[in-house]
Amino acid sequence: MPIPAPHATRRILPMPAASALLLALATTLAGPAAMAQTATHSVRVLTPEAALKATQAALQSCRTSGYQVAVAVVDRFGIAQTMVRDRFAGSHTPDTAVNKAWTAVSARTSTTDLVAITQPGQPSAGIRHLPRFVVVGGGVLIEAGGSIVGAIGVSGAPTGAADDACGKAGIAAIRDDLEL
Repeated sequence: MPIPAPHATRRILPMPAASALLLALATTLAGPAAMAQTATHSVRVLTPEAALKATQAALQSCRTSGYQVAVAVVDRFGIAQTMVRDRFAGSHTPDTAVNKAWTAVSARTSTTDLVAITQPGQPSAGIRHLPRFVVVGGGVLIEAGGSIVGAIGVSGAPTGAADDACGKAGIAAIRDDLEL
């Protein structure tokens, strides 16, 4: 460490100036910390029982309409909680149902709404080329208290609108449970 030359002087701030500097420094450092968010965040999650109830209700709705489908429910993070394939549903329907639900959660909107905004020439058209994205009706968000808690995906009915209707019937079956 170099030794200061004898002619070097230290400048000592007068007490009021030093106090002001310390106060300004403390305010600067504490300001963002005081406004910072906590390191954790609480979220609502869909129970496996609610996911299963919604899945069964959606499956029954499609059966009543004469459709053999697969139904899946994913949690708010896109992880599959349930998946049921009716006995004569196509072999592609389980993966498609899971991916429709995953797409709805990932995009934070129903897959039916994605159809229009991802058409060729639209700003979001590229989303159709991402892995797992299924842009056809049948992926519907499940919300509770203004928060997304999951999504239901239905695959195998003759149209996306029919898949949507079955998914919405599944959500209706748990609506009272969600609003508690």
